[in-house]
Amino acid sequence: MTSRRTFVAALTSVAGLGLAAQPPTPTRRVSGAWDMSWLDRFAGAHKQLFDAATFDLSVDTPLRVPMNYLDGLRDVYGVEPPAVNVAIGVSRLAFPLNASDGLWRKYELGQRWGITDPSTSKPAVRNVFLGDASGGDPATVRALQARGALFWQCNFALGAVAFTLARAFNAPLDATRADLIAGLNPGVVLVATHAMAVGVVQQRGFTYMKL
Repeated sequence: MTSRRTFVAALTSVAGLGLAAQPPTPTRRVSGAWDMSWLDRFAGAHKQLFDAATFDLSVDTPLRVPMNYLDGLRDVYGVEPPAVNVAIGVSRLAFPLNASDGLWRKYELGQRWGITDPSTSKPAVRNVFLGDASGGDPATVRALQARGALFWQCNFALGAVAFTLARAFNAPLDATRADLIAGLNPGVVLVATHAMAVGVVQQRGFTYMKL
């Protein structure tokens, strides 16, 4: 079985392919392929992007930081969503944040990313960052979504994840990619590229924090 170090190295290597120079990003959409209407839901006076693109999920969770941002604004200024907007950007290495339990089981994401389930002390076969639908830990995906946080997934990076997993499981690339897209957590927005989305939300008034 592929070790975490080898797998992540392969994932990082694949994600770096095909980075030929691109023309300047237009200020208006020229294709209907990408729905950018999700930007319009952010009308708060306080807006922050948390960039989790390369966060090492085997070490810790990145989700306490956006929770602290929301809690701090609530406790200091008395403001809450929708006056406060949070976006959490995910690219390749943090992909498991956006993956459903089914993807974690099927593709052995816990083992491949080196993520341990605290309830079993074994490689996780569920999304340990997701949280309970009924509440509980506030530093989880569902708890933050309940407070209006948006999670996005870089489509370009998802292609690299699909390539690496397809090769690991000797599976068709197109089918693997479609499986990953279908298995994203509810509410996750697929964006063309993480780099573009980071720039666009800052043009909409978001401040930026690297996790």
